[in-house]
Amino acid sequence: MTETAARKIIHLDMDAFFASVEQRDFKQYAGKPLVVGGSPDGRGVVASASYEARAFGIRSAMSAAQAKRLCPHAIFVYPRFDAYQKASQSIHEMFKEATEWVEPLSLDEAYLDVTDNKWGEPLAGKVAIRIQKKIYEELGLTASAGVSNTLFVAKLASDFKKPRGLTIVRPEEVQDFIAPLAVSKLWGVGPATEKVLHALGLYKIVDLRGFPVEALERELGKQGRFLFKLAFGEDSRTVEPGWERKSYGGETTFQRDLIQIAEMEAALATISRDLSESLVMDQRKAKTVTLKVRYSDFETVTRSQTLIRHVSEARLILETALDLLNSKTEAGLRPIRLLGISVSQLLNQDDPEQLWLEFPDQYFKWR
Repeated sequence: MTETAARKIIHLDMDAFFASVEQRDFKQYAGKPLVVGGSPDGRGVVASASYEARAFGIRSAMSAAQAKRLCPHAIFVYPRFDAYQKASQSIHEMFKEATEWVEPLSLDEAYLDVTDNKWGEPLAGKVAIRIQKKIYEELGLTASAGVSNTLFVAKLASDFKKPRGLTIVRPEEVQDFIAPLAVSKLWGVGPATEKVLHALGLYKIVDLRGFPVEALERELGKQGRFLFKLAFGEDSRTVEPGWERKSYGGETTFQRDLIQIAEMEAALATISRDLSESLVMDQRKAKTVTLKVRYSDFETVTRSQTLIRHVSEARLILETALDLLNSKTEAGLRPIRLLGISVSQLLNQDDPEQLWLEFPDQYFKWR
């Protein structure tokens, strides 16, 4: 494995991916504030916002209603995941033209190790530029790129100049680059960990460098030492080209709380159908079904069931979800604002699997 200092890592991140695909495919949206997500008249959530919409403060995961308040003249459209998946497949094929060392993170971003690339290009920045140009010329979409010697810094760099940005952080520049950034930029620091770090008086990455690592370990366990190393730009993780999707999921937030089981069944039937279509399209099957329920008071629970075999049929996913809903939740007793289903323990369609024979119920009556 190449020494960390000599590695050349690119993090490529598409710019406002869902919204950009919509603006490319429908010229009437070009140059306008566009929001991809749920309805602003209900409890929809923003999945993606164009840069014209972001100028008004609209961000992903914001409620669509709030987005509309920020920009009343914004255009709201529902997601077209088939279109995004098709574009994503083309993008990732372009990555593979440069290197086999590609680790997809989602539909619209990936790590590439271009230390030894197929183009024989010694400068990672030139590889990134070539990929950005190819994506734009062939797909009409733009990407931002970060280049450095570690995954951590490359990802930070890709977000530094958006859209269509390219930021290169050389090994000798790493510590100065990350020093003034907020601790929330450290890998794995969410709201809870950020609160702990703030309580210790640590607000910027540079603050961790003078803090006793033992004290960090007492507060955060092994994560404390990991964050301490990141504060100095140390990150030995490598690009993992064997990465593959671990789950599929979908959920719906309702315009009004649901009480009737029949309404919940209808919502879960739609999600199950969408999941089945995605599994079949990708030639995958799943063995574990997980139901997500959010009550009107925002309490959220998940309930899972592992089946005896891998499935992709909507009917079987729905039957499992309904069984969990009726036997493992308070559906019908408490109002519900959100329902979701995810499936995991995936198997490729052509992978070997134990054969299960199905018999009519009467077969078992004499046994």
